[in-house]
Amino acid sequence: MFGALAASGFDLASRNHALAILAGDFPEAVEGLIAALLSFRIPARELIRSGGGQAASTMRLRDALYLAGWHKHEFVVQTIVDGMEREARSHEVDHVKPCANGTLALEIEWNNKDPFFDRDLENFQRLHAQGAISLGVLITRGAALQANMARIVAATVRAEGIMDAAELKPWGMKERTERQMKMLAALIDKQVPFADAFAQSFVADKFGAATTHWAKLEDRLHRGVGNPCPLLLIGLPLAAVTDYSAASPEL
Repeated sequence: MFGALAASGFDLASRNHALAILAGDFPEAVEGLIAALLSFRIPARELIRSGGGQAASTMRLRDALYLAGWHKHEFVVQTIVDGMEREARSHEVDHVKPCANGTLALEIEWNNKDPFFDRDLENFQRLHAQGAISLGVLITRGAALQANMARIVAATVRAEGIMDAAELKPWGMKERTERQMKMLAALIDKQVPFADAFAQSFVADKFGAATTHWAKLEDRLHRGVGNPCPLLLIGLPLAAVTDYSAASPEL
C-alpha cells in the first residue's frame, strides 16, 4: 500500500499493526495521505529561510492534507463523577481525519526540538486509550535528507555565488546572532570555503542533532514511546528537495 512512498525514498516504520489497520479500515484516507506526500516538494533555497513549523514548504504539505480532509481538531476528555465534572483535558492535533471506521490523527514535526516527538507520541497514546483515535501518524525529515542537509545548503549557496551571509537575507534568512557569526568566522579562518563554512554552521545550528528528524524518531520507537497506540512513522525524502542532485559529485 505504501510501495509508492518507499520507491520515492520515504522512510517508513509502523508499530502495533498500523499497516494492517490502515489497509483494512482506512484505504481512502491512505490514498489522500499518499497523494499529499508524493506531491511534497521543497526548493533548496527554502531550507535557508526562517519559519520552523510555519515554513513555506511545511505549510504546502499542511494545505495538501487539509484539502484531503485532514483538519485541525481539539479533543476534550472530561472526567465526570456523579454528574459533576472533576477534570477536563484538551489535546489539539494539527491533522485529524474522521472516517466511517474510526479517526486518524497526524502531526508534522519538520524542524522542532526533538522532545516534541515525546509530546506527540504520548498524546496519540492517551487519545487511543480513550477511544478517540484509531491510529497516529507522525511525519518528519527522513534519514537521507538529514544526512545531506549541509551538502544541499553548500551546493545552493555555491551555485548562486554567495560570498557573505548578508546576501542571503533576500532569501528569507533571519539576522544571524553573534554566536552564529562567530561560528561561521571560525570556519572561514580555517580556510574553509564560504559555502561550506556557512552550510556547516547553519545546519548545525538550525537542523542539528537535537532537532526533529528520523533518527530521533526511531529512538522513541525503539523505546516504545506511544505504545500500544498503532503508529505510522514517515520520513520525508532527499528526493523532495528540488534544484539539488545528490548524484552530482561536484555538489
